[in-house]
Amino acid sequence: MNNNRKNLNAYFVIIFVLLFLAAWMFRGLNGQETDYTRGELREALKSGKVLEAVIQPNKETPTGIVRVALSSGEEKILYVTDVKEVEAELESFGIDPEIRDIPRENWFMTSMFPMLLVLVIGVFFFVMMNSQNAGGGSNGKMMNFGKSRARLSLDNKTTLKDVAGLQEEKEELDEIINFLKEPGKFTKVGARIPKGVLLEGAPGTGKTLLAKAIAGEANVPFFSISGSDFVEMFVGVGASRVRDLFADAKKHSPCIVFIDEIDAVARRRGTGMGGGHDEREQTLNQLLVEMDGFGVNEGIIVLAATNRVDILDPAILRPGRFDRKITVSPPDVRGRKEILTVHAKNKPLAEDVNLEQIAQTTAGFTGADLENLMNEAAIRAAMSDRAFVKQEDIKKSFIKVGIGTEKKSRVISDKEKKITAYHEAGHAILFHVLPDVGPVYTVSIIPTGLGAAGYTMPLPEKDEMFMTKGKMLQEIMVSLGGRIAEEIIFDDITTGASSDIKKATKVARRMVTRYGMSDNIGVINYDDDDDEVFIGRDLAHAKSHSELVSGEIDREVKEIIDSCYAKAKAIIMEHEEVLHKCAELLLEKEKITREEFEGLMEGKPYEPEDFFKES
Repeated sequence: MNNNRKNLNAYFVIIFVLLFLAAWMFRGLNGQETDYTRGELREALKSGKVLEAVIQPNKETPTGIVRVALSSGEEKILYVTDVKEVEAELESFGIDPEIRDIPRENWFMTSMFPMLLVLVIGVFFFVMMNSQNAGGGSNGKMMNFGKSRARLSLDNKTTLKDVAGLQEEKEELDEIINFLKEPGKFTKVGARIPKGVLLEGAPGTGKTLLAKAIAGEANVPFFSISGSDFVEMFVGVGASRVRDLFADAKKHSPCIVFIDEIDAVARRRGTGMGGGHDEREQTLNQLLVEMDGFGVNEGIIVLAATNRVDILDPAILRPGRFDRKITVSPPDVRGRKEILTVHAKNKPLAEDVNLEQIAQTTAGFTGADLENLMNEAAIRAAMSDRAFVKQEDIKKSFIKVGIGTEKKSRVISDKEKKITAYHEAGHAILFHVLPDVGPVYTVSIIPTGLGAAGYTMPLPEKDEMFMTKGKMLQEIMVSLGGRIAEEIIFDDITTGASSDIKKATKVARRMVTRYGMSDNIGVINYDDDDDEVFIGRDLAHAKSHSELVSGEIDREVKEIIDSCYAKAKAIIMEHEEVLHKCAELLLEKEKITREEFEGLMEGKPYEPEDFFKES
């Protein structure tokens, strides 16, 4: 696009120069401007300023042009009605004028040249437009805004073998691939080919990769476009691009049309702050018609990806438009191991690298997160001038990705270090004691890039599909552990627990309002969804409960927090000796591992040389 824009600018400059030259030449052809009068000529003659003169009489009349050279070096021009009279006047002052013929009009310059100039500019524009259309493709056409910006891929090499960790999703899409390969087998029994498949899931789970793999597996043309590519500043462009996209797709049928981030164009109509967006709604209406309207789009399957299916318009989600809705979930432990194996294929690994252990410790990671983890580990190995990746590189990258880069050079006072050590020790004890939230992976008092003075990282050992009430209460207790440790040891509290308190309050409020886990409030959903106006719903929505219920919710949230605080404080008081030992070890080493912390909890004697040897 930048090259095309530069070419257009160059063309316009050339055209401007041509027009300027033409105007200048016509100015010369139309005659010369007079800059002198007869009275001024007499005054110059009387004062002796005229050095010489040239008279150019017209052919038909006694009129003509007189050119006068003055002593100041200037040349003046005037038109006269009687050249004989001027000649006599000049001779009376001793000036012998030179008589010349006046320039005759050139028929070529006055008649043919303007026509040739217009013809040259027209041919220039024609050649320029053709070169733009032929060389630039749909993105390079000058002022061709209504054309589709979809990219066509005819030799897609990605197949389902390149997609790891999405076994069930691939099985669901096998039917689509068979439809594209052998449509007759299905139409024979009256089956209709699905018109659309909506891939929904969290960012980074592999929706776009899955769409490419389907096209590559079926070996059909693949049109890919982003939802934001439809809408432009000009009215009607989005609908025109949708029509052009499906017109191109019909020429390459059977094919796949992939719309990434479809929520940019298929958001619920007539909603949001300020009402609906007419241009976006026109685009959506045209998309609805193309997918399932009066026209027939045989052999075109529309794949779309989004992570905000809750804000899509209901009309586009109905059967006949998107017949299939496939949820692409974060991978489980087996899927994470497969993904790690794919991303480690081109990376030389040391013998100590255990991908199965990494898969177990990365619960909740998406495919993009795992790719980033392995890439960070490879970067760390390269920075250490090594030609292979070690397990230690992956562990440090795991902390960098999950917590942030450690700021070891930051200057911290001894008092703040001590407060941070006890704070993190309080978290670590609760992680270890409570059965559903641990065990501890790393405890550190090194500041991180996210603004934290330290961190305690747990190690989830299994994937869980849903949260239990007991686990949520334990998470609240763990979040409050740092504040409790500060209160016990220093008889004072700091602002370091602000994010922990925010997290605990959020969990407690969701337990009451969303999950129905309160005995006093009951199994009722009171969640307000305060941000729903910004995700495509009405601004003036009614509250789902009264002010009286709001007060009850606040009291219930406070009761949950107070109860968890008391239980967590009792646990930390019971392990106060471990709290002191853990804080001392953190002050000495700044970071301790799971084995070291579990040794403290089991009462093993602290021997510094053993700890350093293990490190």
